Amino acid sequence: MKKFFSFLSNEVFLGTMIALLSVFTAAASYQGAMADSEQNKYEILGMQILNDGNAEYLTTNQLITQDYTYFDNWYLNVDERPEIAEYYEGDFSPALQAAIARDGIWDDAYYEEMYEYPNSLFDDSDTNFQIGAQWDERGDQLQLVMLVMALGLALAAWGSLLPADSNMRQLFAFFGLIALIAGLITYFVLVPTVVV
Repeated sequence: MKKFFSFLSNEVFLGTMIALLSVFTAAASYQGAMADSEQNKYEILGMQILNDGNAEYLTTNQLITQDYTYFDNWYLNVDERPEIAEYYEGDFSPALQAAIARDGIWDDAYYEEMYEYPNSLFDDSDTNFQIGAQWDERGDQLQLVMLVMALGLALAAWGSLLPADSNMRQLFAFFGLIALIAGLITYFVLVPTVVV
């Protein structure tokens, strides 16, 4: 069994392990930083769109209030003072005009039309927050890959400093190899891709 693990003491093997672990540690670190950057970008975009949606929602509330006022004034004047009623009718929103045309004043279709734009902004905001969360999950898993690879790198480096015939050298090299394999499995299996 000892001869089976003797290749772990080989300097070329340890050097190769150190090189591979270094490259994968650096790659995971870089990709993790990029994932954090993308997360930040989508969260800021989501907040900007959410703020716009809130502003548009308040604007829509004001437009609906104006429609109520114009409709009330139109209704009060339509029979006795049609010229005044016509003035107010000219200020109806397109959604109110469409509701009157279909005999559905203040129906669900009216409110859906009025709130369509702010609701679309809220949907866009939610989408950006979801994408940001996907980047966050990717970044977290890449941090795990980096941790495992860095641990393997430390073990392989310590192993390379020990004498060639040392059992500890083989043990450190073995655990470094296990860390490399675990890091690769984590990278290829657990690190999620982001769907944009």
